[in-house]
Amino acid sequence: MRPDLEIIQKWIEPKSRVLDLGCGDGALLTLLKKNKRVDSIGLEIDAANIQHCIKNGVNVIEQNLDKGLSNFETDSFDTVVLTQTLQALSSPDKLIEEMLRIGKRGIVTFPNFGNWRSRIYLASKGRMPISKFMPYQWYNTPNIHFCTVKDFDELCANKKIKVLTRMVVDAKHKRNLGIGILPNLLGETAIYHLTRKKKRN
Repeated sequence: MRPDLEIIQKWIEPKSRVLDLGCGDGALLTLLKKNKRVDSIGLEIDAANIQHCIKNGVNVIEQNLDKGLSNFETDSFDTVVLTQTLQALSSPDKLIEEMLRIGKRGIVTFPNFGNWRSRIYLASKGRMPISKFMPYQWYNTPNIHFCTVKDFDELCANKKIKVLTRMVVDAKHKRNLGIGILPNLLGETAIYHLTRKKKRN
């Protein structure tokens, strides 16, 4: 089980309605179904992952996230989750707005490309970083929008999105004092719990 999924499940209310965008093999929804008895659906585009979800009893819909979420009504879910997929979307800002339209809360995780390892690699070698953290060549990476913690904080401010909780962790999904002080430089994975800001009358 991915450590970030263990963190995410703590933010999910028991028996709530959950939509997992880009649910992969359904690992998170399987965990939530077992531990939180949630009413859940996953969206996925990869055929092999869809088959895996079906095999494990996960409700899944084949859907391309880049085409939006217009097939879901406003406030259809308590929580909408997007894990490690943000950077691979054509219009991540629009999808986040849609997440918070159809869900009361959203959870977003992404790799922090402002991490010191990436900076040193690029500065010393003059090439796009390749590591366990980012194991792709520039020409075959699924990541088309490189995002840092600072970038995402600015997006939330511009879109009037309220950050309920922000956790920035290292490669082992642990927090320390250094990351707390310099999250954009030292953190490798960012995990955000979001909601819409209430409009003033």
